[in-house]
Amino acid sequence: MKPKIIVGLSGGVDSSVAAYLLKEQGCNVEAMFMQNWHDITGTLHGDCEWEEDRLVAQMVAKKLDIPFHFVDLSNEYRAQVVDYMFAEYAAGRTPNPDVLCNSKIKFDAFLQKALELGGDFVATGHYCQKEILRSESGEIYRILAGADNNKDQSYFLCQLSQKQLSKALFPIGALTKPQVREIARRAELPSAEKKDSQGICFVGKVDLPLFLQQKIKPVEGEVVEIFEKDYPAIRERELQKILRCAQNDSCCAQNESCCVQNESCCAQNESCCAQNESCSAQNYELEILSAPIRYNKADGKVIGKHIGVPYYTIGQRHGLNIGGHAGSIFIIATDTTTNTIYVGEGKEHSGLFRKGLKINYQEQHWIREDLKMECGESREYLVRIRYRQPLQKATLYSTSNGLYIIFNEPQRGITPGQFAVWYTPDGEMIGSGPISS
Repeated sequence: MKPKIIVGLSGGVDSSVAAYLLKEQGCNVEAMFMQNWHDITGTLHGDCEWEEDRLVAQMVAKKLDIPFHFVDLSNEYRAQVVDYMFAEYAAGRTPNPDVLCNSKIKFDAFLQKALELGGDFVATGHYCQKEILRSESGEIYRILAGADNNKDQSYFLCQLSQKQLSKALFPIGALTKPQVREIARRAELPSAEKKDSQGICFVGKVDLPLFLQQKIKPVEGEVVEIFEKDYPAIRERELQKILRCAQNDSCCAQNESCCVQNESCCAQNESCCAQNESCSAQNYELEILSAPIRYNKADGKVIGKHIGVPYYTIGQRHGLNIGGHAGSIFIIATDTTTNTIYVGEGKEHSGLFRKGLKINYQEQHWIREDLKMECGESREYLVRIRYRQPLQKATLYSTSNGLYIIFNEPQRGITPGQFAVWYTPDGEMIGSGPISS
């Protein structure tokens, strides 16, 4: 008996072609449309968009002569994705809800519904590829970038597990977007000319300040400009803080806090002390390369007001409405404690760049669990810190304090809350984690 494949049919052209290809291959295919969001507050589209998507999905299923199912996962979506998103913004970080949507909804809650329907696999319209390695210990699932470099969506699947990948299929991963459109046209699928969805997964394009005001109250704060000429002295001051902590090699044993980020040297009570590992010189070198600058208001000049740190993100240049500059001003740092935003003029302002970042020890996620790094190990990978960013050469360092990623070249706009994802040179995605600092 052929395995049953449940296609997550969204009404878009990608999932439609995924279903079409599986049907053409003679697979036992059924479609399921999921509704994940009802509230239209802050959205920039009509309140019936999901209904239109469902109608198109039904038309595609009818065209392909496959059963159509509907499931409402809005409660799960709010709990697993939207609440997380609000919490991250409130904490001054910039979340990526699409990553959580895939790991917690499409390949978790939706997968469970598919299994209840007797499904053996879930197929989606993601532009990525899956391979299976067979060994004496069993099957290992590899997830690789899609063939279309302009549409590769592997980044959004960076938190999937081996168990989830065992049930996942990506029928269009070896195709380009133009090829997918052409297949849809030839097959006369109702979604052939439908525009791609944009914005937050299942929510759509939003007016972010209005959307966030559902849960986060605006609180006026100051915008402080950091001038390029003052940056070297500020950075030197912050580096000296780190070095002073490094000179105290007994900070772990004495339970003193490290100067960096006000964290204890043995963050999260990991094995640093248990292994008689002091705050080593190497760890502090990594901290120096990865730690963000902690500005004070006295470091610059107050040039305006804002409506609250949660409404802004590092690297942003729109939305502050502050003039009087020859070039654009960009957000280089935020401080939730004082509700202050720090900005710099010009896209090459030194405050926008860093050589490294840190992922908390317990927040590392290894898709290839067999390749997880041991404490003290370093390894070279290709890394991206946001969707569609070109892959960057970097070295990963696994320490008891966390995972450090040090880039060959300084990176612009490293943003806490976003996901850093690492790949092998042949395009296999190995692991990921939210940027902590």
